[in-house]
Amino acid sequence: MPLTPFLAIIRKDVQLFFSDRRAVIMAFVMPIAIGSFFGMLFSGQRSSDEVTKIPVLLVDRDNSTISKSIVAGIAGDKNLSGEAAALEEARDRVRRGNATVAIIIPEGFGEAAGRAFFRGTNKPQLEFLYDPSHSFELAMVRGLMTQHVMEAVSREMFNGSQGQRVVDEALADSDAMQMPDDRKRLLVQMLTAIQRFNHNASPSGAPSSGTGAASGGGGISMPYDVREEAVTARQNVGYNGFAHSFAGMGLQFMLFAAINLSIELLLERQRGLWKRLRSAPISKATLLGAKIASSTVISSTVLLVSFAFAILIWHVRIEGSVAGFVAIAIASSLMAGSYGLLIAALGKTPNTARGASTFATLLMVMLGGAWAPTFIFPRWLQRITVIVPARWAVDGFDAMTWRGLGLDAAIMPILVLLGFSLAFAAIAIARFRWEEA
Repeated sequence: MPLTPFLAIIRKDVQLFFSDRRAVIMAFVMPIAIGSFFGMLFSGQRSSDEVTKIPVLLVDRDNSTISKSIVAGIAGDKNLSGEAAALEEARDRVRRGNATVAIIIPEGFGEAAGRAFFRGTNKPQLEFLYDPSHSFELAMVRGLMTQHVMEAVSREMFNGSQGQRVVDEALADSDAMQMPDDRKRLLVQMLTAIQRFNHNASPSGAPSSGTGAASGGGGISMPYDVREEAVTARQNVGYNGFAHSFAGMGLQFMLFAAINLSIELLLERQRGLWKRLRSAPISKATLLGAKIASSTVISSTVLLVSFAFAILIWHVRIEGSVAGFVAIAIASSLMAGSYGLLIAALGKTPNTARGASTFATLLMVMLGGAWAPTFIFPRWLQRITVIVPARWAVDGFDAMTWRGLGLDAAIMPILVLLGFSLAFAAIAIARFRWEEA
C-alpha cells in the first residue's frame, strides 16, 4: 500500500474536519456537556459521608408517645429526611411530584399497635402515599419504617406507661383469648414477667413515663450492625458516574463524527470526485483504508479530549490499566471508523444515509449503556445487548476506570471491537460503489 497518498488523504480529512466549526463543536463540546450532565445524574454519593436522603412527609394524626417516637426515629435516620405536614398538603405535594413518599400515622395507631404487639390481632395500618415514579424509594422507606415502628412500639410496651396499661389489660382478658391452652399459659407467663419488669423499672415501683426515642433502651432494636465496602480493585472505591457517562458520551459523539465523514464520502461521490480518484494510480483498498484511518484519528481525538476534561474537572481516574484504556480507545475508534465507512457503502444519498445512520447510532449507544448503565436494564435486555459493539466499549472503559481492573479485563472488549471493525470494513469494501447508482 503506497504510504504517501494514504497519509495525504488522512491529512486532508483531518483538516476538513477542523475547518468546520459546527463539526468541531458537536464533536468536542457536546460530549463534554452531556457527559457532565449524565455524570451528575448517575454519580450518586461521592463518599461514605455524603448520602442522598429520601425526603419523607410525616402526617402524625395520632400524636401518641409511640407515634412521636416513630417521628423522632425517622428524624435521626441517615437515609431519610422527615418533614411534618398536614394530610391534604402531603397528598397535594406527592401528586405534584414535589415529594416522594408521605406516611400517615392514623389516630389511635399507638394504642392499637401496642395491643397488636402482644395479641397479633386488630393490627392498625400505616398509609403510604407515594409518587409512582419512585417505587424503588417506596420499598426502601417501607423497610426502614418497619425498623422504627418495631423499636418505638417495643420500647413503649416494655418500658412505658402505655405498655403497663396494655399488659394489665391483656392479663385481664387472657381467659377470652382464642388460642391453645399451652400457648395461652406461656403468653400469661411472659406478660406477668413484663408486668414485674415494668413495676421494678422505676424507684417508686410506678411505671416509667416512657418518652419514646428519648428514653434510650428497653425496646427491641436491630440485632446487627452493617459494614459496607465497595468492592473494586482499590479498596472502597465506589461507582463513578462521570467515568461511565464520559465513556458513553465520548463513544456516541465519535460515532457521530464517523457519520459526518461518511456523509462527506457520499457527497464526494455525488460530485464525481471518487470517479476521478478511481482513474488515479491509487488502489481501492488504499482509498478506503485511508478513510477508515482518518475517521479513527478524529474519533480517538474526540474520545481522549472528552476524557481529559473528565480527568481535570471531574477527577475521573484510570484506576486500572492505562495500556488497556488506550487499547480500548483505539479499538473503539477503529470500530467507529469502519462503521462510518459502512454507512457510506450502504447509503444511497447523503440525506437518507444521515437519517438512517443517526437512528441506528442512537439505538446502538442506548442499548450499549452509554446513556444509562446496563445494570439498571431488565435481565433479558442485558443478555441481548452483548451483540451491540457499544456495550463492549462502555464496559471496557468502566473496567479500566472506576472498576480498576487489569489489562486482562481489556482483552475481550478489544477483541470484540476489532472483530466488529473487521466485519464492518469487509462489508463496506465489498459493497462500496464508486459512482452514483
